[in-house]
Amino acid sequence: MTERHDTDLLFKALADPSRRKLLDLLHAHDGRTLNELCEHVDMTRQGVTQHLDLLEAANLVATVRRGREKLHFLNPIPLQEIYERWIAKFEKPRLKALHDLKRRLEKAND
Repeated sequence: MTERHDTDLLFKALADPSRRKLLDLLHAHDGRTLNELCEHVDMTRQGVTQHLDLLEAANLVATVRRGREKLHFLNPIPLQEIYERWIAKFEKPRLKALHDLKRRLEKAND
C-alpha cells in the first residue's frame, strides 16, 4: 500500500461520525468486544462490523483474539502521524508568539 493510499484511507475512515464515535469509545475503554461497542451506538451489528473493518484497514483499530472473542484496540499512531505532518507545523509559530508575548509581559512587570 502506498503512503497516498494509506492517507486517503485514513481520512476516509475519519470522515464518518459513526467511525469517530467508535474511536472515541475505544479511547475511553480499549479492548472492547463487538457486543460492547454495539451497546453504545445506534446501528446494526453488521453496520458496526463494517465500520470496524474500515477502521482496521486504515490501521486505526487493531484486534486481538481472546478465545472466541475479538477485542478491538485503538491504534493512535496514524493520528499522531497526521498531527506531526499537518498540525504541529502550523502550531509552532503561534506557540512561539505566545512565548515571546509572555516574556515581554514579564519583562514589563519587572
